Amino acid sequence: MAKVIHIFYYFGLKKSSYLCKFANYYHRKIKNINMEYNHRQIEQKWQKYWAENKTYAAEENSTLPKYYVLDMFPYPSGAGLHVGHPLGYIASDIYARYRRHCGYNVLHPMGYDAFGLPAEQYAIQTGQHPAITTENNIARYRSQLDKIGLSFDWGREVRTCQSDYYRWTQWIFIQLYNSYYDNAKNKACHISELVSAFEKNGNETVKAACDDDTPYFSAAQWNAFSGKEKEDVLAKYRLTYLSETEVNWCPGLGTVLANDEIKDGLSERGGFPVERKKMLQWSMRITAYAQRLIDGLDTIDWADSIKESQRYWIGRSEGASVWFTVDGTDKKFEIFTTRPDTIFGITFMTLAPEHPLVMEITTPEQKKEVEEYIHATAMRSERERMADIGRISGAFTGAYALHPFTGDKIPVYIGDYVLAGYGTGAVMAVPAGDTRDYAFAKHFNIPIKPILEGKDISKEAYTAKDGTYIHDFIAGADYATAVGRVIDKLEQMRCGRGKIQYRLRDAVFSRQRYWGEPFPVYYKDGMPYMLDEKELPVLLPEVDKYLPTETGEPPLGHAKNWVSKDGYPMELNTMPGWAGSSWYFLRYMDPHNTSEFASEKALEYWRDVDLYIGGSEHATGHLLYSRFWHKFLHDMGYVPTEEPFKKLINQGMILGTSAFVYRVNGTNTFVSAGKKDQYQTTALHADVSLVQNNVLDTEGFKKWRPEYATAEFILEDDGRYLCGSEVEKMSKSKFNVVNPDDIVESYGADTLRLYEMFLGPLEQSKPWKTEGINGVSGFLKKMWRMYFDKDGNMCVTDETPTKEEMKTLHRTIKKVTEDIEHFSYNTSVSAFMIAVNELKDCHKRAVLEPLAVLISPFAPHIAEELWSQLGHQCSVARVSYPTFDDKYLIETTFEYPVMVRGKLRFKA
Repeated sequence: MAKVIHIFYYFGLKKSSYLCKFANYYHRKIKNINMEYNHRQIEQKWQKYWAENKTYAAEENSTLPKYYVLDMFPYPSGAGLHVGHPLGYIASDIYARYRRHCGYNVLHPMGYDAFGLPAEQYAIQTGQHPAITTENNIARYRSQLDKIGLSFDWGREVRTCQSDYYRWTQWIFIQLYNSYYDNAKNKACHISELVSAFEKNGNETVKAACDDDTPYFSAAQWNAFSGKEKEDVLAKYRLTYLSETEVNWCPGLGTVLANDEIKDGLSERGGFPVERKKMLQWSMRITAYAQRLIDGLDTIDWADSIKESQRYWIGRSEGASVWFTVDGTDKKFEIFTTRPDTIFGITFMTLAPEHPLVMEITTPEQKKEVEEYIHATAMRSERERMADIGRISGAFTGAYALHPFTGDKIPVYIGDYVLAGYGTGAVMAVPAGDTRDYAFAKHFNIPIKPILEGKDISKEAYTAKDGTYIHDFIAGADYATAVGRVIDKLEQMRCGRGKIQYRLRDAVFSRQRYWGEPFPVYYKDGMPYMLDEKELPVLLPEVDKYLPTETGEPPLGHAKNWVSKDGYPMELNTMPGWAGSSWYFLRYMDPHNTSEFASEKALEYWRDVDLYIGGSEHATGHLLYSRFWHKFLHDMGYVPTEEPFKKLINQGMILGTSAFVYRVNGTNTFVSAGKKDQYQTTALHADVSLVQNNVLDTEGFKKWRPEYATAEFILEDDGRYLCGSEVEKMSKSKFNVVNPDDIVESYGADTLRLYEMFLGPLEQSKPWKTEGINGVSGFLKKMWRMYFDKDGNMCVTDETPTKEEMKTLHRTIKKVTEDIEHFSYNTSVSAFMIAVNELKDCHKRAVLEPLAVLISPFAPHIAEELWSQLGHQCSVARVSYPTFDDKYLIETTFEYPVMVRGKLRFKA
């Protein structure tokens, strides 16, 4: 101000009334700028306050009721966040803040699933250590998360790649190795109990989960076994064990991939071919928990779709196990069928191409055809084979199996629709009763044998279970009777038995990668041994190359002196990505404990996750593995609950609106959407930042990528280039990503938070439209003006509100509270907008104070500022949430329409 006056005097002007008027105007303008809703200033102020005061730290030794809100572990990718990623974080944050307002001690932590293939691939390309890449990515993630104003307790942050964390992942692995599953007790027990049983009685009376090929032995035989023989037997019972397993091998990446890392036979990362091959791998005996994993779904509050996904994946089936002998040999193979009643209709058998018996029984005449078929099948993923139900292919082995009841010779084929990892890897084919078998039989001209009286199978299989059976000892029987008789007969003849089977397979737990948890395992005389727990953590060693060795060993083969303290070689594989994410929710309860993964006191207080929010894509991966590990830890007495996550919500996806340009084929000319039908064109994605209201910035497009520098354009008649558009998944590769940092900078974090919730129901997918954000931004500015006048002065009064004002307030309190409880956040935002419109002329403290608290979970920065400006010294974060009073919602006046001769005349 003094500088302005000085300038006027400098030019010889006197301190006139004109100058005073100018100075007062300038002063008011500066003040008004300071008191306008300045989201940048406000948000930076309160984010700094929260960090310095640890506002969101969960209390230790609290007497308050607990509430644990958790987001699914993010992997810190190099691309950072786009506006789709914060959807779940904002939703969980609203609920965490709401529960704090309601008097709960809230645990709302965040960390990083930091081991992963992308960082390793980057290391292979650049030589930069994955730890550096991961640290840089985490720093960017943290910056973006902080800008959104999420109420995470950062003092509890964990990272799976840090040794003080993966020490306990290694510890859990050792506990699994030293345990078996006792079917009689229906729980895991220490392996020493099994050894004791073997020493006394052998294994004939032992009821435990084990490999199908586990031999029976007496106590005398066990006690006579060598140490190696005993270890071989125990490996068939341990909950984690070494075995030769069919895996998805990707030569281009030099590692095994999980099914969900493969798409159309190619690796999702890099697009490299994937083949099936057998490798010696660590596996987890998750199948031992199959029934408990199914039963536990009835005790948790998850969406039915996720529960059904897990039930289907686990795949419980009741039926019979049957052994077939290969004609002319002593070799046998097992099949499992849910339809033992159809056993007399078998006309061929089908083995998986990977079945270990295939090459042993294949005749010389069929060897070439079979080998070619096996090679072709190895190039297809299991998912691809399962999904391709219309494809009929196979090869005859030249061998025959003998029917257990009739002795008939049954031809044995191989077919890629049978999977080695599902069931026994072999099926009995009954064309008369199965659609796929019928198609296979027709394709290979195999006879079709009827099984039911009077059913027409001339054109298709008859798959129903009604009717009367026509063969042998089940002739005249109905379905239930036939099933019982067949199982009884199989058991009498000792060639089969009734059985419950699961689709679920034991989980492969080895990866041929560098960037993962090292196994606490060394090898002596070819046998695996666990390190002593005192030697944990086993630190990831340094290597000079991140590729497999020249001899095909995993990258840890490059490590120098990678041996135990006694000089024995260490395991060269590392653990899979899901190892660290299977128990991280427990570490948050006590993250700095150096003597155990979490204290009994902390575990007893926090117990389990009350609300878990994340994507449905994890239904049959992370959510299944973490339930398995949690149940195991419960069995061993380490955690107090059977299930880890009480309530699960799967947020939908925020979709991007992609922009398309149309290149005339064979040229570098691009034709506008309105004229593209006149040319042969190819649609290409364009960066959405170059498009405004479907109009392309052609000059910016030419500068965007080198290949477009010489681009020419065929424009609309009005001189514009119009792009096509399509709503699809937001992805860097589609150039439709919107960076939340840009939205926060332009509109503010509170606006972003409200807008993401306003887009639609939390569980549904919805398209992002940046243009729509202006409405939410305007709403916050309008709300701000309820507290400040046009000169920037606080205008809140202590006047008594009117009945209508109190009615609006309490109607909003009721609506928002109910919506939060039901996670209907989109309608909560609508309720706020309606309330502000109705209360825009209200400046009364009795209304505006509870309104500031009410909106705090959704827009915490503006709420904190308003609460502070209202004269409060404390943060709004733990102020009691407003409660509605019914008395304000009672209607005291009613309006009645008055009609005369069917026409509305007036209202009274």
